[in-house]
Amino acid sequence: MISDLRAGIAEKSGRLRWTVVTWAFVISAVSYLDRNNISIAGSSIKEAFALSDRQLGLVFSAFALGYALSQPFAGRIADRFGAYRCVAAAIVWWGVFTALTAMLPPGLPFALTLLIVVRLLLGVGEAVIFPATNRLVSSWVPKSERGLANGFIFAGVGIGGGIAPPLITAIVVNFGWQWAFYASAIIGVVVGIGWLFAVRDTPHEHPAISPQELAYIEAHVAPRSKGEGGADWRTVVKDKQVLLLTTSYFCFGYVAYIFFSWFFIYLSKVRGLDLKSSALLATLPFLAMTIFSTLGGSVSDRMAARHGDRIGRCRIAAGAMILASLFVMGATAVSSAQLASIVLAGGAGSLYFAQSAYWTLSANIGGKSSGVLSGVMNMGAQLGGVVTASTMPIVAESFGWTASFLVAGGIAMVGGLLWLLIDPQHELSEAEAG
Repeated sequence: MISDLRAGIAEKSGRLRWTVVTWAFVISAVSYLDRNNISIAGSSIKEAFALSDRQLGLVFSAFALGYALSQPFAGRIADRFGAYRCVAAAIVWWGVFTALTAMLPPGLPFALTLLIVVRLLLGVGEAVIFPATNRLVSSWVPKSERGLANGFIFAGVGIGGGIAPPLITAIVVNFGWQWAFYASAIIGVVVGIGWLFAVRDTPHEHPAISPQELAYIEAHVAPRSKGEGGADWRTVVKDKQVLLLTTSYFCFGYVAYIFFSWFFIYLSKVRGLDLKSSALLATLPFLAMTIFSTLGGSVSDRMAARHGDRIGRCRIAAGAMILASLFVMGATAVSSAQLASIVLAGGAGSLYFAQSAYWTLSANIGGKSSGVLSGVMNMGAQLGGVVTASTMPIVAESFGWTASFLVAGGIAMVGGLLWLLIDPQHELSEAEAG
């Protein structure tokens, strides 16, 4: 009853905040198109640069390493300068380094080193995106709507990742692998122009905000402005709840990066599918991410409103991560490549059902420090991605691909269990004051 009343009031107040969230969704999608294109074009790059699987793994992990190590600083930058300018600058940065990936001549003496450096710097440029959008959500969206907002933003991950296999495959087949990166850079620039016109850091700064919606947001969101940085990142990383959240998100990232790095190559090389079949089946996990990220955010909001954050955020996320673990490990017992893809898509969907809980709690716990806190947390996920991208071929060569997926399933299980230890009522500002 209360949640329905709140929904009615929110509906009448205006929808501009959801337009802002939609642009964050679009940025999310384009950023994952940019990072996922190399996994689709990976076989062509491997051939062009004469790379082994382990060397290709280093290229994959370079992006995640640059992204991970920049996260705490990216969060501080987002808190200091705001999402509007940070995202715009990031789009220019990643457009340049995405294009540079295609411009590297394979015949250069240190071509592999240059490729790794370019991908690492691309990761540095993209690092600010989600801390910045989390800052945006904490400024624009009331707590009761943040699960849905974050779920929708991270549905962009599924859209961008899902578009990549058919789009990048078509470009590689018809125009060559280099044009896959040029096209991604051009798309980013176009979206960046739209961002500049449509988004502002706070509701007060947006010329299209209605008085009713501004009043509604002010009544449910603590006032803040650019430059309110809150705690420094050293204080954030010492907080026990932040450590639990970050460790759980490391587990999330380890599993998620299977789909962003080795999944397409796994289908084509290990499961023996041709390029077009691999492109089709490789979209399934990302389709599941899109659907279940938004659904998870909506369910989380509703359950939190009725039963509190302990159930609505923590237990739902725990259950989703544990279910993802079972799907990922179960896929190893399936002989059919098509059925295995469906089972792994179930794992991806379950994983992303938990996604909004991470970002909602990071905004709630962080308060004025939500940018730097979410940056620290996201560093955990990206370090998980570094480990996945670089070690998965090593584990596969030594013990087989079945072992690789069993390890991933076990790590997802740990990530789910950690949610049972997280206190959703914790606030970083209170910890500092104490």
